Amino acid sequence: MSLLEKISSPAELKRLSLKGLNQLSGEIRDFLIESVSKTGGHLASNLGIVEITLALHYCLNSPEDKILWDVGHQAYVHKILTGRRDAFAKLRKLNGLSGFPKKGESPHDFFDTGHSSTSISTALGLAKSRDLNGESYKIAAITGDGSMTGGLMYEAMNNAGSSNTDMMVILNDNQMSISENVGALSRHLNEIRTNPKYLGAKRSVGKILYNIPVVGEDIGKFVEKTKDSVRYLLVPGVMFEEMGFKYIGPVDGHNIKELITVFNRVKEMKGPVIVHVYTKKGKGYSFAEEYPGKFHGIDKFDVETGRPLKTKIWDSYSDVAGKTLLKLAKENERIVAISAAMPEGCGLNDFAKQLPSRFFDVGIAEGHAATFASGLAAGGHIPVFAVYSTFLQRSYDQLMHDVCLQNLHVVFMVDRAGIVGADGETHQGIYDISFLCHMPNMVVMAPKNKKEFKAMIEFACNHDGPVALRYPRGSASMVYGKADNLIELGKGEILEQGKDVALVCLGSMMDNVSDLYTMLKAEGYGPTLINARFAKPFDMDIAEMLSEYKYVFTFEDNEITAGFGARVLEAFSQIGAFPEHFHKFGFPDEFIPQGSREELFDKYGLSAAKMLETIMKITEGNSYVRRYSS
Repeated sequence: MSLLEKISSPAELKRLSLKGLNQLSGEIRDFLIESVSKTGGHLASNLGIVEITLALHYCLNSPEDKILWDVGHQAYVHKILTGRRDAFAKLRKLNGLSGFPKKGESPHDFFDTGHSSTSISTALGLAKSRDLNGESYKIAAITGDGSMTGGLMYEAMNNAGSSNTDMMVILNDNQMSISENVGALSRHLNEIRTNPKYLGAKRSVGKILYNIPVVGEDIGKFVEKTKDSVRYLLVPGVMFEEMGFKYIGPVDGHNIKELITVFNRVKEMKGPVIVHVYTKKGKGYSFAEEYPGKFHGIDKFDVETGRPLKTKIWDSYSDVAGKTLLKLAKENERIVAISAAMPEGCGLNDFAKQLPSRFFDVGIAEGHAATFASGLAAGGHIPVFAVYSTFLQRSYDQLMHDVCLQNLHVVFMVDRAGIVGADGETHQGIYDISFLCHMPNMVVMAPKNKKEFKAMIEFACNHDGPVALRYPRGSASMVYGKADNLIELGKGEILEQGKDVALVCLGSMMDNVSDLYTMLKAEGYGPTLINARFAKPFDMDIAEMLSEYKYVFTFEDNEITAGFGARVLEAFSQIGAFPEHFHKFGFPDEFIPQGSREELFDKYGLSAAKMLETIMKITEGNSYVRRYSS
């Protein structure tokens, strides 16, 4: 039996020798590679954090001590060590193991996390609560994978540094290699600075100096100033120390012995401490080490070759977005592109390579990206910010105050809108219609297919004002590919003309709704099928026409309480006329769990078959609507 098979809790981990811990780290890597190759998931980041996780659980007493994962996709090893290894067969599947910390899964998952840069704020709040309650448990917050580019981290550090509250922050830095000279010197300095004898001596010397009559205070200040000068010269973490944190590092993140020594000492230190740990992303699997970006989040793959088992989708919406934007930018030098650490995911790699001076990757800083874009627009450029829907939420105030208030021409390419699937609640893009449509001056649109998407990108780049163009993950649809692609502000299109029953669809829901239309025809209905194109402004001519229908159904992959259907109702309200019956299809007012797009559509009644059942129940007893009349 392997060591890994014997570990079902952190308590069992503590019985292992250093040799056993090193053996276990190798077994965990083998398990991760084999398991994720079958399910897909975040691989490279978890391969890089094995020793850190082992050392933390070895030194702390979870769940009494609290471990917070800033970037939740780094928590696979944590889950393995806390009794969930057997659940990895259903990683990121419907009703299966979450790819992120989840309170409902285990007492060891203290806080749900999916978006980055939140751990220090959470840890500080938890630490203050602990102190107020008179408790004494330890708190460790693990951050990394770009989280330190998020401004929230520095707001939290500024607050934590002035609080003198006991807490440990581990910065998992997987972007740089360790310099032997600097690393050796820093380890020596850390050995001195974390040694309990040194800390006690430091306090005693300080008291002696300041208590010398007459000159004591001046000598003490001189020593402090000299110490600071040496610190600026030798210690790489001076920025953190200036913010009130004790800085320890850099530490070799793959040396378990060193990590255990540092963590055991740091957990006894007073006040906030940051431990800077260098790791190699993808460590232990050559393909992930060489291509950490590709193995950050990956579908099922062949372990021997590192190649994905699923054929790449060449014509994804993200690819189309990048290619179309690059073409337009070559024709118009005012167009610039912005990414928040997601150039590959949003299809902007070619733009970055071919027009590097007009491409800006601002890191994980969506709020800054929106205001940065407003500055570019004020200066006469046309900034296009490509961002996942779930991350656009992080720039709400900047969208409202810095872009919409001034009616600036900023284009928001809202990628991964709607259901994204396996990443679950924290990543579903089902709120953007709701929070964008109530912003004055904002135009919100969504394409039904690839051709219309291209036309919409061109429209957005020529419209004078803020535009949000939302589109889903995956293959660009070809549904109704021969339909008219002329885009006019606030104008939808009638794809199929019928009577009595109207299907009003926004964006990618057209794939399901076109199937629904065919099913309804087979059942004897003669519905009208409308492609709305715009959630805001909604086509008032279409609203006038729909007000005379007996049944109107709207369709969206957004939450239902304040989404597209609500915009259609508002249009009816403006004209003072309503259809006899109105029904909204969309996601309910709740967080949507992980699962495939198809599974979740069916679960929430949004598959073509389930929507057919609902419509037939609503129209039951009104048989005349089922007799098609041209």
